[in-house]
Amino acid sequence: VVTAGASGIGLAIAQKFLSQGAQVFICDVAPQTLELALIENEGLKGAVADVGAPSSVETFFKDALNVMGGIDVLVNNAGIGGSRIRTEDIDYTDWDDCIRINLSGMFYCAKQVIPAMKTQGSGCIINISTSSAKTGLPNRLPYVASKVGVLGLSHNLARELGPFNIRCNTLLPGLMDNPRGRGLVANYAKENSLSIEVAEKEFLKFISLKSWIKPSEIAETAYYLASESARHITGQEIAVDGNCEWEQ
Repeated sequence: VVTAGASGIGLAIAQKFLSQGAQVFICDVAPQTLELALIENEGLKGAVADVGAPSSVETFFKDALNVMGGIDVLVNNAGIGGSRIRTEDIDYTDWDDCIRINLSGMFYCAKQVIPAMKTQGSGCIINISTSSAKTGLPNRLPYVASKVGVLGLSHNLARELGPFNIRCNTLLPGLMDNPRGRGLVANYAKENSLSIEVAEKEFLKFISLKSWIKPSEIAETAYYLASESARHITGQEIAVDGNCEWEQ
């Protein structure tokens, strides 16, 4: 199961597992985006769901279990960026939405798969955080706080579920080479009256490898973590970010 699997990193992960012969069931909050993904990726299945709504999550996972007969891997990918604003100006609703979707949503999803994983005596949960959870990022408090919370969620799940042969790890993507990532650079360029080239250098200067990260790289790492080769890897935070040293 991949949440928010109809586009971006989620779709790349879904496509990777699908290409390796896995059954893949995705959700997305946008019906048209989901429909397009299902049409364009043969064998992919899914349903509309809002990970921030427990009742929606429960219905979605009942559908997933009915369709696939079990769940071996959960990739908690769904999340929102939240507002870009000074802490004192953050709207209470914006804060609540970010925590509800980015952090509580992962708990809601994990809660649904754990009983089935315990019954079969195995399972893998992969939670998507961000490199910003290491560096911090001014004016993005709800987002960063929620994504740091994901690290704690993963560590605790790894400890609690380890005796049942259920593993839990966190992936921390860096500057993503996708429309959203490129859009962040474009917005920064516009706000600061810079060329795209100069803005890109500003973003890359604190990344050791000076590298954009492709969604396929996150997908490859997620697939490895779910594989037999990673059977003893749990409770880890794995950054695929070129070593993001700092952000501003």
